[in-house]
Amino acid sequence: MILYEYPFNESTRTLLRLEHLCGRLATLMAREDALDHHHALAALFEIIEVAARADLKTDLLRDMDRHRAQLAQFRGNPAIAEGRLEAFIQRIDSCHAALQQTSGKAGQSLNADDWLMSIRSRITIPGGTCSFDLPAYYAWQQGPAERRRQDLLRWTRTLQPWVDALGLVLGMVRESGHPHMVAAPGGHFQQSLPQNRSFQLLRLRLPHELELVPEISGHRLLVSVRLMRQDAEGRLRPATEDTSFELSLCG
Repeated sequence: MILYEYPFNESTRTLLRLEHLCGRLATLMAREDALDHHHALAALFEIIEVAARADLKTDLLRDMDRHRAQLAQFRGNPAIAEGRLEAFIQRIDSCHAALQQTSGKAGQSLNADDWLMSIRSRITIPGGTCSFDLPAYYAWQQGPAERRRQDLLRWTRTLQPWVDALGLVLGMVRESGHPHMVAAPGGHFQQSLPQNRSFQLLRLRLPHELELVPEISGHRLLVSVRLMRQDAEGRLRPATEDTSFELSLCG
């Protein structure tokens, strides 16, 4: 099954982009090749850039407050495991406090590192980090992999409260959805959304063997999915067969 996710608002779109970049950064940092660590730095700079575009801290704190209030309503419910509920609320409180104590935007402290910023200013230029452009950076790449990794860990340590809060908030959003199978006659699915509830995220799973790609559009009142298939030239064409897929709407 292939999982696709579609955000219903700009805040969720930013969180998904940051999660994607953080996953890429973690994967590349764990490797040893200098080229992987170069792309890890590029991912780090992208995280800083995306995080700077929105009031990310306010959004994350607000979402944690909202989810905590929702969970607190289940206290005393005999159908809920009280110990697990309290442990999860404590996790929210811990992430909330750690993020609250941070100052500025994500990765802002790294702006004071002139060496890092010299790399950031050239890393988007085609071939801009050649040895003759940044000899100090080239020398760093030739050093031991473990030393490079330790440097990367040091630079990314300030991001940890943001990463923890990001994972927590997106995890709670995803858990709020209830997967169910829906039919797409002629390759098209459309559903009206209830006006008394707002959704943050759509999750869709398609069997890999169908070789279908969903084109998703939606807003607070309606969601639409058109299933597409690539032709021999790689262009997407509407699929016309009746299909079903798994859908979750997450609040």
